[in-house]
Amino acid sequence: MVRLVVGLGNPGRSYQKTRHNLGYQVVDLLSEKHKTKFKGGRGEYLYCRVVVEGRKVYLLKPLTFMNASGQAVFDSLRFFNLTPPELFVICDDVNLPLGTLRIREKGSDGGHKGLRSIIYQLGTEEFPRLRLGIGPAAKGIDLEDFVLQRFEKEEGKNVEELIQGGSQVVESSIILGVRESMNRFNKDFDRSISEGL
Repeated sequence: MVRLVVGLGNPGRSYQKTRHNLGYQVVDLLSEKHKTKFKGGRGEYLYCRVVVEGRKVYLLKPLTFMNASGQAVFDSLRFFNLTPPELFVICDDVNLPLGTLRIREKGSDGGHKGLRSIIYQLGTEEFPRLRLGIGPAAKGIDLEDFVLQRFEKEEGKNVEELIQGGSQVVESSIILGVRESMNRFNKDFDRSISEGL
């Protein structure tokens, strides 16, 4: 059961709406939808509580930089007395085409430094995550530079739909469970992408 939803990103105005901050944007949208605001917690993170069809869930944004996200996640799980399987992490993925998403129940970091930090701090890969496609990286540009760029104007529609889709996946995972959401969204979202959204 999903009890803690973590949107990964980098803190600070200069990183707002960059490719690497899609996780932040999804939990921001959810907090707006449920009319609640983030506040400081006992650790380097902001959090708020929402109720989704009677289920109480925490939304969280680490205030560490991306490659140290694990400490904030570890501290929040301890504070809320939760376990890794109750965690749901949202992150960007440069290996997925822009606009696609993938839900996984567990797995490796796939080269994502935020996930790598969480896996290291928790000592397990056994937690669900949602990967939001931001790729492919432009030719000739360093990958770290690419993920810290803002989206191009012509990418805006895909990005907006991806954030909306991400928020739907989160709520579905809370209500129906991660496995059922995988069956629904991994396939359906792929089909919508192939048809041009």
